[in-house]
Amino acid sequence: MVTEQDLNRVVRGPADLEEQIDQLKKQKEFLQGKCRQAGAAILDLELINKGLTKEIDRLAEENDNLRIMMGEKDD
Repeated sequence: MVTEQDLNRVVRGPADLEEQIDQLKKQKEFLQGKCRQAGAAILDLELINKGLTKEIDRLAEENDNLRIMMGEKDD
């Protein structure tokens, strides 16, 4: 004997799967967008890091030059 629950399950089954597929597609698109944002942020941070590394090297050289001019010896 087929119950009302069985009918609801059969009727809702494919619709539920289609809804779940749609939700997963939307989630995939959302995550892809966030990954693109993260990738762009990583590239920006790498550029900043390179710039800061160059600045540190420049300041270290300037500090060494000042010490030489002041007559200090390296520790």
